[in-house]
Amino acid sequence: MRNAFGLSIPQTVEDACDPTRMAVLIYDMQVGIVRQIPDGDTIVQACVRLRDAARESGFRVFYTRHMSLPIAASGVSQVRTAMQWQRVDDPAELRVSFPQGSPQYQLVPELSPNADEVVFDKITMSAFAATPLDFALRDCGIDTFAIAGIAMEVGIEPTVRHSLDLGYLPIVVADACGAGHPAAAERSRATLEFTGSTLTTDTPTLTDLMTRDPLAVDPLPSLVTRRST
Repeated sequence: MRNAFGLSIPQTVEDACDPTRMAVLIYDMQVGIVRQIPDGDTIVQACVRLRDAARESGFRVFYTRHMSLPIAASGVSQVRTAMQWQRVDDPAELRVSFPQGSPQYQLVPELSPNADEVVFDKITMSAFAATPLDFALRDCGIDTFAIAGIAMEVGIEPTVRHSLDLGYLPIVVADACGAGHPAAAERSRATLEFTGSTLTTDTPTLTDLMTRDPLAVDPLPSLVTRRST
């Protein structure tokens, strides 16, 4: 940790892993998304480990959930995106992929939030676009978040890049981020590494850091030698 100008500036995942400044963000772990990923069950279990460690140690947990608007209520960008994803040329052929309340829209049962956790619905790729997430984090004094979920190349990279412009320190939990297109996901990881402002870790490392005993540190710096008077 570096300290300057009255600020504490984290340099490592260990520096940033503090429940007073870091939250866990579980991105779009929905029934209809997880089942599209070959290793979806593995990503679910990694997210569960992160979520459970966060709960155990008092880290706030937030979830996102992608929602599709009814086609007739969608604007230009929503219709264009849907046409690209569904590979159709005629908007009349579009279907609503994740209508609110549908089975595929729901989070997987293993990642059901508890009463102290929040789910933010979104119609964008970045979790910070047109959602209350930014305000919710800042209002809690959170400036760092660890992100896991699906998919790296579709929504996690845009969320991370957006967060950097908002002044956050994002931590990508690499083995807990699924992908539908491995080559595209690798490009996303390389892009984030190139920017140099994102930290990367894995589930075992982060869960160990989140559940560590805050008193289990090297005691030498706190020792005080008293002179007899």
